[in-house]
Parts: sequence; C-alpha cells; structure tokens
Amino acid sequence: MQIILEDIKKSFKVYRRPEGKWGLLRGAFMRNVEKVEALAGISFSIQEGELVGYIGPNGAGKSTTVKIMSGILTPDSGKCWIIGRTPWKERVSHVSQIGVVFGQRSQLFWDVPVADSFDVLKDMYGISAGDYRSRLNQLTGVLGVDSLLQTPVRQLSLGQRMRCELAAALLHRPRILFLDEPTIGLDAVSKLAIRGFLKEENQRNGVTMVLTTHDMDDMEALCQRVMVIGRGRLLYDGRLSGLQKKYAPEVVMKVNTDEMIAAMYNDLALV
Repeated sequence: MQIILEDIKKSFKVYRRPEGKWGLLRGAFMRNVEKVEALAGISFSIQEGELVGYIGPNGAGKSTTVKIMSGILTPDSGKCWIIGRTPWKERVSHVSQIGVVFGQRSQLFWDVPVADSFDVLKDMYGISAGDYRSRLNQLTGVLGVDSLLQTPVRQLSLGQRMRCELAAALLHRPRILFLDEPTIGLDAVSKLAIRGFLKEENQRNGVTMVLTTHDMDDMEALCQRVMVIGRGRLLYDGRLSGLQKKYAPEVVMKVNTDEMIAAMYNDLALV
C-alpha cells in the first residue's frame, strides 16, 4: 500500500464572539471556545497507481485529510504512512515525493512570470538542468501553457493558472498527487482539458492521485473508486457504480404518448 491512514482524528478550536447588543465589546475581553471535530477516526488505504475520488459536503473533513497526508497538519491521534513515511515527521523527504494542487490557493508567485516560479521550484526540489528542461517542455506542451511562461501569474485566467499549477506540482515527477478542488470555478473547456491531462498522467506515468471535488462529472470522468466522508467519518468506500446504485438508483418512467395525444385533442375539441 502506498497510502495508509489508521484512525486519524483531528479537531480545531473555534472562537465565537458573545451574542447580543454588547457582544463585540464583550468579545474583546472574553471569547467562547468551541471544539470542532474535523476528523473522527478516518481509516483507509490506497494502492500505487490508483486514482481515487474523495467527496463530501463542505466542512466534512476532505481538505483536512489532504493537509494531513501532505504533512501540512499534524493529527491529534492516529497513524499515517505515505510511501513508508509519516508526513508531519519527515516533511523534507516527504514533499520530494508528492505534488499538491489546491484549487483556491496558489504555489506560483503572483507578480512574476510563470517561468520564474518554475525556476524557483527547480532549485527547491534540486532538479537537474537537463531533466528540468525536458520535463518542463513535456508538461507545458501537454497542458498548452508554453506560450504563458513569460506572463505574470496575476494576468492569467483561472483556467490558465490551474494548468500552470498542475505543471508546477508535477515538475519534480512526484509519485503521489493530491488535488483539492482543482476544477473549482473553471469553464467547461478548461475542465475537460484538466480531466484529460490527469487521466493521461495517471495511466501513462502511474501517478497515484487523490481528488477532492464537488463536481460529479469529475468523478465519472476520472475515478472508479470513490470515498465519501461526512462529519469527519468515512461513509462509503467502493466503486462509483456502487455509490450510484446505493444512493441514486435509476428511475424508469413509462409514458403512454397515445393516450396523452388523444386527451389533448379531446381538450381542444371542447374549446
């Protein structure tokens, strides 16, 4: 197994301002502290080369799980092994083997050309000049962003930026790619381009992918296995077809058009 999570739990402290007319003033001196359980004992495993969908409503714990697997967050309890490492204990060696794309956050520098951000990532990951050039040419060609390399990131459209984000995440040839809402806010054409690229990268290079999304079209196009999370607990883990059969079975309706047409004519005759 390439990814193993066992009974991962994570909670956060949320500070709430007192209610009422003087709530703002009282909140300056005292705050109500509430403990929110983001993950209530998540366990699953993912084999090398799998492309797994991870879905659930807002606040279910999807992003928290991805951040724990990426080494960004430390869980309260439980065990996590990614390629034999504990992410939050071995961050430097861990990040050399993974790529992460957050749909609402950028790893590119906002005010400089895209190529400058790629050059910084090259040095960060210690990519050799020859490998960097060949990989960059491959990714920018497939993603169609080779003409954008000298454009500042702030001037890119959302679809262009997300394609550049994917290139940045894959420059160092990671074995695992975590994707947190990578198609959020994109138009239909950009979504199709990104789906096609992810599918090809998974099948051709065997990159293991974990995809969180609210877009069921992404799920149907990319994932055979789906995990559903709700209120910090894993509710379903299996094939997408099984999920559809269990929670959204097909309904067959039979309509007798001959009777409908006859009734329509009868109504017209009475007018």
